[in-house]
Amino acid sequence: MTQLQPEGMLDLGSARLEYRFAGPAPEAAPTLVLLHEGLGSAGLWDDVPERLAQATGAGVLAYSRAGYGASTPAALPRPLDYMHAEALETLPRVLAAIGFRRGLLVGHSDGGSIATIYAGGVQDHRIRGLCLIAPHFVVEDETIAEIEQARVAYESGGLRERLARRHRDADNAFRGWSDAWLDPGFRAWDISEALAYVRVPIQIVQGEADRYGTRRQIEIAESECYCPVDVALLPGIGHAPQREAPDVTLGLIAGFANRILDDHGEGEFARAA
Repeated sequence: MTQLQPEGMLDLGSARLEYRFAGPAPEAAPTLVLLHEGLGSAGLWDDVPERLAQATGAGVLAYSRAGYGASTPAALPRPLDYMHAEALETLPRVLAAIGFRRGLLVGHSDGGSIATIYAGGVQDHRIRGLCLIAPHFVVEDETIAEIEQARVAYESGGLRERLARRHRDADNAFRGWSDAWLDPGFRAWDISEALAYVRVPIQIVQGEADRYGTRRQIEIAESECYCPVDVALLPGIGHAPQREAPDVTLGLIAGFANRILDDHGEGEFARAA
């Protein structure tokens, strides 16, 4: 088990993944595990780990998946089931490496999809709930159109320069994400069935101005889930509510997490924070 520091590397054998950690260790309190978006990293969460740790009394881990941030590069091209591999192969190893005992998964975009696949595919009693920020359950035309525009922006140089500030290998990060989503075979990607097997409460936070996904994603969750689904739609907000409206978004996430922890008799961590 890794002795968690404010930042460091998780050694999974085949990959070394950078991480950031805030708050009490997993053996002392619940842990919120942050799963980043398709072009995200541990660093792109900015001060979210610290703010959520303060608001909930839980520990908060953010890590960069292979191919992102300072983590080991990913083998390209990524397989079209790469999110299933992340959820069912890599995420369990991350949880084992940090000594995860109980807590919530908080996923943004691709990270929300990964959290859903994990909770639907692994009946892990340690997972108390899912907070999904702008998740994808199916592929929409709007999503593909935005990724095509992102590829143009990357090839013109502007986006590549910005990503290079966050990723050791910007090409690995961008190509691994965009080439998979823009592959014609990816149109068939659909994880809605996984929602029916989730047995813990779900919170979905989405911006009404999200250009990468529509309300259809929420409607799918409400239709497929047997578990409670709390929905927060934020007017005027796009695909990254935690960056565009941090106070509101983190308030929603912390409130949801605290309610879930209270339901499990673990709310003393929030009250003691």
